Amino acid sequence: MGAAVDGRSERQPKVLVIATALCSYPGADAVGQMHLDYPSNCYVLKCLDPVLFPEDFYLDCFAKGIDGIIVASCGTDCPYEGAYEKTAARIDRVYKRMRERGLDPKRLRLTAICSVCTKAFLREVEGLNQTLEELGPVGARDAADE
Repeated sequence: MGAAVDGRSERQPKVLVIATALCSYPGADAVGQMHLDYPSNCYVLKCLDPVLFPEDFYLDCFAKGIDGIIVASCGTDCPYEGAYEKTAARIDRVYKRMRERGLDPKRLRLTAICSVCTKAFLREVEGLNQTLEELGPVGARDAADE
């Protein structure tokens, strides 16, 4: 890691993308198949559905060095009945817990990305990276339970 040019660290923020196996993961995979570029600081985690992750999972990610999370779901087209609504409610609760810990909720995004939505995937990744540039890295003490 080099010296900061404008007082900020040159460390790239770490972005976790939680991608559903049936919808958003194929969209993210299509980005690679089309040889489109997105920042190398993104780590894509393929899962059945983000409803499987408890609230603490997101907070633990921030505490362990993840600076931003994109929850890329199937949206209302989710094949698991009620899963998207439960995920959205869970993310709302996580936003509240983030504020209580001094974490900006803009670090966590819930979005719907379909299997062919390459532009939407790229837009979300770029948008979160821009937000993280403004916010800076998460300090482990900021995300830890008090």
